[in-house]
Amino acid sequence: MVPISSSRRTARLRPVAQTLGVGLVGLGVYAAVGHLGYLPHPPFQLVVLAAAAVLFALRGRWPAPVLLVLAALTGPVPAVGPVTAAAAYSVARRMARPRPRARLLAASGALLVACATVAGPRLGPGSAAYGLALGLVLAPAAVIVPGLVGTVRGQQGRLLRALRERGDAAERARRLADSEARIHERSRIAAEMHDLVGHRLSLVSLHAGGLELALEGAAPQLREEAVLVRRTTRDAMRELRQVLGVLGPLARDTGPDALTHATGTRADIEALVAQSRDGGVAVRLDWTGPDLDARPAPVRRAVHRVVREALTNVHRYAADAHVTVTVEHDTARAATAAAGGERVRVTVRNGARPGPSAPAEEAGTGRGLTGLRERVELLGGTFEAAPLPSGGFRVAAAVPAEPADPGAGPAARRADDGPDTLTATGPEATGPEATGPEPAAPGPDGRRTAEVLTLGFGLTALSALMVVGIAFVYAAQPSRRSGPAPLPRIGMTYAEMAGYGVLDNAAVRAAASGHEPPRPAGTAGCVYPFNGATERHPGGLLIARYCFDAAQRLIAIDRFDVPSVRDTTPWETP
Repeated sequence: MVPISSSRRTARLRPVAQTLGVGLVGLGVYAAVGHLGYLPHPPFQLVVLAAAAVLFALRGRWPAPVLLVLAALTGPVPAVGPVTAAAAYSVARRMARPRPRARLLAASGALLVACATVAGPRLGPGSAAYGLALGLVLAPAAVIVPGLVGTVRGQQGRLLRALRERGDAAERARRLADSEARIHERSRIAAEMHDLVGHRLSLVSLHAGGLELALEGAAPQLREEAVLVRRTTRDAMRELRQVLGVLGPLARDTGPDALTHATGTRADIEALVAQSRDGGVAVRLDWTGPDLDARPAPVRRAVHRVVREALTNVHRYAADAHVTVTVEHDTARAATAAAGGERVRVTVRNGARPGPSAPAEEAGTGRGLTGLRERVELLGGTFEAAPLPSGGFRVAAAVPAEPADPGAGPAARRADDGPDTLTATGPEATGPEATGPEPAAPGPDGRRTAEVLTLGFGLTALSALMVVGIAFVYAAQPSRRSGPAPLPRIGMTYAEMAGYGVLDNAAVRAAASGHEPPRPAGTAGCVYPFNGATERHPGGLLIARYCFDAAQRLIAIDRFDVPSVRDTTPWETP
């Protein structure tokens, strides 16, 4: 009971764990994009991500609507991408029909791109064009690739199941063919024995009848012996037909005691007990459990034969002893767990004879008990017959209530071990001897763990790809300060000019030293930039000077020429 409850608990917790895992991966994408500074409206995106995780838990009940809604949410909120990827994988894996699956994945991808394009100006990069680019980046990573992987995984699982079922069907067909061949061979042997031995016994019975008529007037004292021979021959014929039923199909026994729908039922056993009581035997029947009318015919036949053979032996050797017939039909769960399946137990116990024990010449050959043992073991049951310490005798048999096959017992396997058997496999050989050892394979827990790790790694890789794609789209967006920087003007602060890239250059300052005009009154410092403000012309440089007052405000912009030294080669003398 513990493994069952544990598996049920695991099955209930698995969807919760999957939802939490996917939500955490989506939260990781949310944090990564926010860290890069590309996350507009963070509270709104966090709420949408939580709602997407809740929708993901409903994918088993409404797979297509959930996937479409998640794809629509991924457009304005890229952090939902991992949740959508997991849903696309799961839905595509479960869908067996290819056309609806392809249409669903295409519609989800198109919906994602459309929603990203529409949401681009307000919730995205800032324009519809860049929203379209973001949708085209997210659609393959969140819908197409996971959907294709789920499709392949689902087709692989369905193919393996189909191959396994096909192999099982082929194995069952082969075993059924072997069983049919065995039954036909046994039926042929039974027919030959019936024709040969039955014919001889019929002749003996016929001659015994003639001898009975001839001795009726000539030697009446010998007539009883002829009658005994005729009756014994008739009994031998009847028992021969019954024994031949073991070789042939058990449901097609011949003779006056052929199998019927009532054979082996409670009414049938009560009739056998009543016949024994009429014969002067004190018999008591104890029946536990339901009737056997719903059990297979071989089981009911075995129960009937055990009771009848045991009562027959009591009539022969202990007619004056007390007899108890017990039939237990186990259907309780405890009995099923302990014995490996429901069983029918039959026990016939008789006490010791009140008078002297039977002489040795009255002892039977034991062939009847041997036949019972064969019949019970052919069904996979157990049989015991032994005297009791108190002087009585006990016959006990336990037969499976639902045998896998009438020939699945050890007796059939022992019969198949010889070199002249018809076949060495079939329904009778269901153990390791027939099928061979199973190849070593990882257990279900190991396979599930490997699958979870693989899927987790794949989802993480797709999430990283989404983050990179989002960063590229946002980085390619035009800046609000794009275009040529404005020219410096009087009144600007030093910080504003530095923001436009107007910075002091030491080389330009050194070149202007000694050649610059006087600085304006109130100047606290000047900047001599190089980029764009310094121009080179033949014979000199045009330098721009920006002077600031004590409040770091631009108060003057001066331009002047600085002569340059003529360039000469290193070995020339100036």
